[in-house]
Amino acid sequence: MDQQLEKVRGQLGVLDVSLFDVGGATVTLVALLTFALIVALTFVVAGWVRRGVARAFAARGQSDEGTAAVASRLARYLVLLIGLGIATHNVGIDLTALFAAGAVFAVAIGFAMQNISQNFVSGVILLLERVIKPGDVLEVEGSMVQVRDMGIRATVARTLDEEDIIIPNSLLVSTTVKNFTFEDSLYRLRAVVGVVYGADLRLVRQVLEGAAKDLAWREAEPAPRVLLKEFGDSAVVFETSVWICDPWRMQSYRNELHEAVWWALKEAGVTIAFPQLDLHLDPPVVAALGAGARPGED
Repeated sequence: MDQQLEKVRGQLGVLDVSLFDVGGATVTLVALLTFALIVALTFVVAGWVRRGVARAFAARGQSDEGTAAVASRLARYLVLLIGLGIATHNVGIDLTALFAAGAVFAVAIGFAMQNISQNFVSGVILLLERVIKPGDVLEVEGSMVQVRDMGIRATVARTLDEEDIIIPNSLLVSTTVKNFTFEDSLYRLRAVVGVVYGADLRLVRQVLEGAAKDLAWREAEPAPRVLLKEFGDSAVVFETSVWICDPWRMQSYRNELHEAVWWALKEAGVTIAFPQLDLHLDPPVVAALGAGARPGED
C-alpha cells in the first residue's frame, strides 16, 4: 500500500514541475492545464451568452436585428475578456509586471501591427456607438453597400452587383460615410428629363406629377415633387422626385420611374429634347462658299 501511495505521489508530482517563468511567476504543468481548461470553458460560456442575448432580444420582440447582433457580440467579447483575465490570474502571472517587462516588445509589436490595432480599436468604437449596424445601407467611397456582418477587425458588406467586400473598420471611422438607414430608411429617388423649348411647361409639370403619383411603390409622404431645374442649351430640364422606403432597391425603382416619365410624356405628345446644334453663317461667308462651288453643284 505504501508503495502504491508513493507511486501516486510521484505521478502527481510531475504536475508540479516548473516549466518556465513569466512576469516573475513560475508556471507549472498543472497551472498550464488549468489555464487551458479555463480558456476553453470561457469560449463555451461566451457562445452560450451570445446565443442567450440574441434569444432575449427575439423574445422581447426586437425588430432591429442589427442591435441584437451588436449586443450579443459585445456580450461575447466581455465574457472572453473576463475569462482570459481569470485564467491569467490563476496561473499566478502579475499582468502589471508582465506589461512593464514587455513594454519595449509591445511597442515594437504595436508599430508592426499598426493597421491591425487601428482596425481593432475602430471595430470596438463601431460596436459601442452603433452608428452602423448589420442591415444598414451605406455609401462608402462612392459605392452603395449593405452591411452583412460586423467583426472586430473588418465589416463585411454586399454591393449592388451582388459582390461581397471586406471593409476595414478604420475606413468606416476615419472617413465620411453616408448611412441611408441611420434614423429612417426614406430615400429620395430622382429622374431628370429635358423637353424642347416649344413645349407647354404647365402641361409638362402636370404630366410628370401624374406619372409620379401613379407609382404604387412610392411613399405617400413626402409627396412627389417636380422642379424646373434649368434652361439648358438644348432643353428645359425638369427633375421628378419620389421617396421610397428601401434604398437597397433604388436601381429597380429608378428604372420604373424613368419608364413612367418616358411613356407619360410620349402619351401627352411632349417631345423629349436631345442635344442639337444650330449653325448660322454670316452673308459674306455664305457668298464665299457659293463662289467656291463648282459649276453644276448646289
